[in-house]
Amino acid sequence: MQLLQIALDIVWQRQIAFNIRLCFTADVIKRDNIMPPMTLLGWFHTIFGVVAIGAAVYSLWCYKVISSTTFSGKLYLLVTVFVAGSALAIYNQGGFGIAHVLAVLTLLAVAFGYLVERTRLFRGWSDYLQALGYSATLLFHMIPAITDFLRRLPVGDPFVDSFTDPLLQGFHVAFLVLFIIGYGAQVVWLRKRDVLA
Repeated sequence: MQLLQIALDIVWQRQIAFNIRLCFTADVIKRDNIMPPMTLLGWFHTIFGVVAIGAAVYSLWCYKVISSTTFSGKLYLLVTVFVAGSALAIYNQGGFGIAHVLAVLTLLAVAFGYLVERTRLFRGWSDYLQALGYSATLLFHMIPAITDFLRRLPVGDPFVDSFTDPLLQGFHVAFLVLFIIGYGAQVVWLRKRDVLA
């Protein structure tokens, strides 16, 4: 909780500093450092992305794995397909980029997880591969989400202006570590469940 308060204080201080500079300087905002404005599709993509992440967190908290057999899991998967599909239609930062690659990987991971979950193609390994596929989609959500957040906010003076910024790369590494730990926890839970069954 203290860490969250510190982060909010930093954001607030940066925004105040930017507003003061804006009052005294006409050229504070440099056109080449500002992200393009969000389109209507971009807003829907962002809002539904937050819904998807919320559904995934709820699924993992309540059921330990994401599954299409639960309402929250089904919601997560459907909204994730929409978000990944809409990401493929957003080209306001140039051509086909890393966000588009992550969207394709997300769609492939959802399809793989769903196929494995429904067909039990890999028998005893199916639950583990399903968890891997669906959990990977959450990682693929978080990378562009934090990137867009840090490159857009605070408005006019974003936290980062480059994909190589250490703050941004630190978040990417942190999400990868969380993914590995989270998947490991799911494997442990699935093994315990299998032993009790």
